[in-house]
Amino acid sequence: MIYFDAAATTLQKPPSVRRAVNRAMEQLASPGRGGYWAAQSAERAMFECRLEAAKLFSCEPEQAVFTMNATHGLNLAIKSLVSTGDRVVISGFEHNAVRRPLHAVGAKIVVAGRKLFDREELLNAFDKEITRNTAAVVCTHVSNVFGYILPLEELAALCRERGVPLIVDASQSAGSLAVSMKSLGAQFIAMPGHKGLFGPQGTGLLLCAQPGRPLMEGGTGTQSRLPAMPEELPERLEAGTPNVCGIAGLLAGLQFLGDCGGGEILRHETALRCRLQAKLRKYRAVQCFSALPELQSGVLSMRIDGVDCEDAAQMLAQKGIAVRAGLHCAPLAHESAGTLDGGTLRISFSPFNTTREVEQLACAMAEILYLTERNR
Repeated sequence: MIYFDAAATTLQKPPSVRRAVNRAMEQLASPGRGGYWAAQSAERAMFECRLEAAKLFSCEPEQAVFTMNATHGLNLAIKSLVSTGDRVVISGFEHNAVRRPLHAVGAKIVVAGRKLFDREELLNAFDKEITRNTAAVVCTHVSNVFGYILPLEELAALCRERGVPLIVDASQSAGSLAVSMKSLGAQFIAMPGHKGLFGPQGTGLLLCAQPGRPLMEGGTGTQSRLPAMPEELPERLEAGTPNVCGIAGLLAGLQFLGDCGGGEILRHETALRCRLQAKLRKYRAVQCFSALPELQSGVLSMRIDGVDCEDAAQMLAQKGIAVRAGLHCAPLAHESAGTLDGGTLRISFSPFNTTREVEQLACAMAEILYLTERNR
């Protein structure tokens, strides 16, 4: 199988990740729950993972809270800052991992920026909507649908200037773009472990500038006499036995990322995207959604005239090529692009994809276009 769905999960992992998970399954017990070697080794692996995250994302180790995924982290962040009736400003590119928790708490959601790939319009809209009575701003760093890189630094500066807390969804940027807790001044930054950090599924990180409100209460291995959760991070937000095997794999993924560098990864993925776009440019039936090259990651969404996106994805799957079709859990982004009726066909690259695989994808797309024309 040729895999082009890294925006959902990086299926190909560094070999070190697999080895770390297997070793953890055999050797690591519950951290903080014993003085014996296996428990202490688990605790050490968790701390090393926090240290690695702190180096990569410019935060303190205790500010790196382990989560199940970015959705878990965003729920923690949103429900720590937002109450019923609060006014919250979001972008027009947000994933349902942002929209649905806000809806669940009964927030008044204001969507800023509706023009696709228009940075000036987006920043002007945020400038207008971030007012004194804004409880929080929640914004994705990179659109999971279009790979569009939002002006996060400028937006963060607006939030700091007006004293409004910022929650960042770094699901599509962590690992390839610079994400700095210190420079952004965000209250929370949520990221999955299983995408750009190359960890296993079921892992994630929430970077916290404040303790936050727990979604669950339970054992932490510390301060067990207290009836309430500890006030200190990270224990306050980590109830129960953690996913030690996943965290061990995440540590290996972060170390791999630290060795190869996010900038190199972004350049590789962008080069593959540009190569595919060049191949498809000659087909009038293909509509590619793309911003300026420097404002787009290694994600390309497209539509084919006369072909349903789901059907196109299935035809590619029959040729052994895995892509994603539909709304990608982000209907707001499709409203902005006018693609809500059927979504898009999304190609998303990883550092493990090759130019040869792009050539195979381009050939498969050409066959689909030929068959479509012949059957009209």
